[in-house]
Amino acid sequence: LRDLGTTLSHLQVLWLARCGLSDLDGISSCSSLKELYVAYNNISDLSQLPWLDHLEVLDLGGNNIEDINQMQYLRLCDKLRCLTVEGNLICLRPTAESAEEPGYNYRAAIRRLIPHLEYLDATPVSQT
Repeated sequence: LRDLGTTLSHLQVLWLARCGLSDLDGISSCSSLKELYVAYNNISDLSQLPWLDHLEVLDLGGNNIEDINQMQYLRLCDKLRCLTVEGNLICLRPTAESAEEPGYNYRAAIRRLIPHLEYLDATPVSQT
């Protein structure tokens, strides 16, 4: 990913779905990205994403995100408006160690963590 950012410094849209990515190391070099599609990989750590100052759309569907606290990194992406996370364990429970909680609502949890988000899983965040 680092090589992409250094050679394609104005890259704004990147599709890396279904390509076996296990991490996003080096994505910060793609500093002009507005849209990042990394669905159906093996990503669990989102700590590299706050460096993407222009990120508006992020598709993380079908990855290995097991801890709702990973969403805190996305709070730092001020321009992020559309996020997809369906298909991750956080949609069922807040952490991998947690038992399934009857009252757990991942949409509400993400809305609290990323207040500027407008769409979550292609649905306005205001809809529960």
